[in-house]
Parts: sequence; structure tokens; C-alpha cells
Amino acid sequence: MASIRRTLSPSKNHDRTQQKHSPVDLRRILAGEVFLHRHPRRHAPWNQSLLLGLLLLFLAGFFVGISPLIGLERGGFDRPPVDLESSDSTVPRKLVIVVTPTYERAHQAYYLNRVAAALKLVRPPLLWIVVEAEAVMAETAEMLRRTGLMYRHLVCEKNLTDAKDRRVHLRNRALEHIERHRLDGVVYFADDDNVYSVELFERIREIRRFGTWPVAMLAESKNKAVLEGPICNGSQVIGWHTNLKSKRIRRFHVDMSGFAFNSTILWDPKKSRRPTSNPIRQLDTKKGGFQETTFIEQVVEDESQMEGIPPGCSKIMNWHLRLEAQNLAYPKGWQLQKSLDAVLPIK
Repeated sequence: MASIRRTLSPSKNHDRTQQKHSPVDLRRILAGEVFLHRHPRRHAPWNQSLLLGLLLLFLAGFFVGISPLIGLERGGFDRPPVDLESSDSTVPRKLVIVVTPTYERAHQAYYLNRVAAALKLVRPPLLWIVVEAEAVMAETAEMLRRTGLMYRHLVCEKNLTDAKDRRVHLRNRALEHIERHRLDGVVYFADDDNVYSVELFERIREIRRFGTWPVAMLAESKNKAVLEGPICNGSQVIGWHTNLKSKRIRRFHVDMSGFAFNSTILWDPKKSRRPTSNPIRQLDTKKGGFQETTFIEQVVEDESQMEGIPPGCSKIMNWHLRLEAQNLAYPKGWQLQKSLDAVLPIK
């Protein structure tokens, strides 16, 4: 059978070969080279406008960045006041260790609740060490639980029948506890029959070794107030408020509630630089003022190791009152069986 074969012309065959081997041209078209080649003048203005926009953004950011510096040059540099409330969250506050001896008497409930009311207003951390004699009283334990304060309820098991001042032994029991457990903070003897301001406990946190301040107290005659404590030049102790009778026999004229000290003095003699490692304790004596001065002499050598607070010792931050009810018996359970009769004079 005869076959018919059609022969293509060379020109057409050349065109097919060129189309078959033209992937390079296709890639160039997809890459936009043909467009760039045909329209070079349309793309150039687009690049120029883009560069101009970037330049404007850079200049705007530059001027915004240097504007605070220009304000400082014109108005000067004023340091903002330090906010103590906000800085407290970053700087840890020192622990205040409040030691309160207590015993059965008519106004015990009133005294303890008054001290607790003041301590609850103090910012933490604060530890209240309450010491009783012989046994724990249920009334005291219940009151401490209701306060919401961090506390430790201790008992002095020593026989205090012949003690001249039972509070001395109760304080010593607290000192033993602080020394044994190495409690780190500032120790303050706060008797329950005194009146305290919240500022006092905040000032106590600032004490580095030993701090003291003046205390106002009601005289035994109840008709005048007297002042006892340091005279200060800034924070330097340069003298003492005192009376002539005790001037010659007392070294330091301070009330028991008129000083506080760093607890490391009790359990770290090397850090506190004490010449001896003997335990620091109070002495049981009836001589007025000797309990304080003999104790302080174990803690510091002289006034150069003291700091007066606040600066200038210019504030009275606590009162030593003498308001004991000698003729009233201790109410069991801190409750009276019948109401007290009140007699008011009519002028």
C-alpha cells in the first residue's frame, strides 16, 4: 500500500524547533525581564517614591527619639520623688521581734488587746513573742489566735516566787528563744502596759545595731509627765534626759521601752563584734533603772555605738503609763460577773 508522507517546509520546521526549545524565553517572561526591558521608564518612578517614603519615616523616627533629650536640655533634670510604698515591694523589710511579758492582773485583757491593736497596723514582717509564767493561759492563747498576727506563745517554767521582778525572767525566756532559733531581726521589749505609736515600729526597722529614743512617762504622783532617754544631734547620742537622783549611779538613762537592738548580737558574737560570747540577759534587781543600764552595757560599749531615732530624737513615739488597778482582782476568763458601779462627781 502506498504511503503518503508530507514533507514540511524548512521555514515551518524551524519555527517548531524554536518553539520547542524556548523554555529560557518563557522563564524570562515569567521573571519579568521582558517587562523590564519593554517598560524601563514606568518602574523607575516607583523605586524613587519608595525610597522617598522610607527616608521620611526614618527622619520622623529620629526626631521622635531625640525629643526627650531636647526637653531635658530646656527644662533641666528633676529627679522624681522616691515612692516608699512602691519601693517596698522590691526591698525586703527587716523583721521586728516584739517581746511582751504578761501575767495575771485586772487590766491584763485591756493591755494585751491595746498592744495587739497597735501591732496589727504595722506592716509585716513582725513577730510577737508573748511570754507567761508557769503555764499558758487559755484567755491569752485565744486572744493571740484572733489577732491574725504572727506570734509565739512561750512559758517561763522557772519558779518566780522569790523573783524581785517577774518580767525580767519572762524577757530572758524570750531572749533564750531568739538565741536558740537564731531569729534575725530587731528585738524590742514592749511591755503590755505601755502605749505605742505605729511610727515607732517602722522606725525600729532602720536600726543597724542599737537604737534608742526618748520616752514620756507618767510620774508616780500622776500629776505630771517626765521625759527619759537620749539627747541627740542628728542620729548621734550626745546626752541624756534624767533626774539628779539617778545621775551618778546609772550609766545609760533609758526606759525599758526606749531602745531596740539587732538580734544577731545575741547569737553571733563575731558579727556583732562583742568581746565576749557570754549570753546576754537581764538582771533581776529592784533598783530603779538598773535593769535597763546593766542590760545595755552588755550590748554596747558607749554612746558611739548607738543611734538616736528619729533624727534629733525630736518625737515621742511611746508612753510609759502607770495605771495599775491595785484593788481589783483578776477576772477569770477576762469577764466580770457583774457590772462595775461608776461614780461621777457633779460640779
